[in-house]
Amino acid sequence: MRDSIAPSGIDPASPSLSARLRELADYLAAPTAGRLTEEQRALSLGIARRLTVELAARLDPAIDGAALWHDWLRGGLPAADRLAAPCFARAEEHRWRAQSALRESPPPVEADGVDAVPAGAPLSPADRARLTLHIADRRRGDALGNPCLASADLDPEVFRALLLDIAAWRLGALADDGAQAADLGETVRALIAAQAGERGIDAAARDYHDALADEGGVAEAAAAAIAGHDWPALIALAAAAHRRRYGDMALALLTAEAAALPSLLAPLRLDRAALAPLEASLARLSGRALAGCWLDDAVPEGGA
Repeated sequence: MRDSIAPSGIDPASPSLSARLRELADYLAAPTAGRLTEEQRALSLGIARRLTVELAARLDPAIDGAALWHDWLRGGLPAADRLAAPCFARAEEHRWRAQSALRESPPPVEADGVDAVPAGAPLSPADRARLTLHIADRRRGDALGNPCLASADLDPEVFRALLLDIAAWRLGALADDGAQAADLGETVRALIAAQAGERGIDAAARDYHDALADEGGVAEAAAAAIAGHDWPALIALAAAAHRRRYGDMALALLTAEAAALPSLLAPLRLDRAALAPLEASLARLSGRALAGCWLDDAVPEGGA
């Protein structure tokens, strides 16, 4: 399992990124101090905890999510290698977006993620798709604004493995109750089947890109997303253009050197000048894993 720690679709050539993912997996398996900042560790661990507790409740409402998490954290998360990449990607995206919102002054964006249109005017297919994208993005956070991973956005194998790990923990407390064990197995199968039909941010990204492609507006929308610091829209368009998962694309952008951004975003047909706000925003994010360095001087450890 250790050989597959890099997220799918990401070039594993960056030794810094590989080291960070390895470190997070080791931290999830046995929390210790390391080169990840306190903020990065706290965000990644919180994402893993919220996901675990949510899936435990869906699997069996009788599961004590707090007890499960305490046991796993004390003994090491069994899903550490599988969760490291998606948790790190979501945490880094959250850090980037939160810091960008604090430090930048982009043009205002409507709360629903769609630019204002005259009252009563119908939304275009692209505007509807963009609205759906932002709704899917909001599902990746809790009521307090903490970053989460929605089950629909998880790789099916990660989702299945995590469910089985939770079920195994629950079975250990059932005292050989065959009937409850059978019910638990049926629930696992039902949740796996249901996840296959869920539409999360990956599906929303594809729909948004396709709607814009039909109107010939992908490049214009991508440039507008950068200018307005609408990073979910940019990540979604790039992910769909590359046929990657949203989380993989987010991590690719966040770990890219500035010189690599034009080729990484080439399918969006952006001119070089349009990338300037993106380059500036990424450059100000502390602690980024890059091709050959580890930046940690812009914000004190644990800072926002």
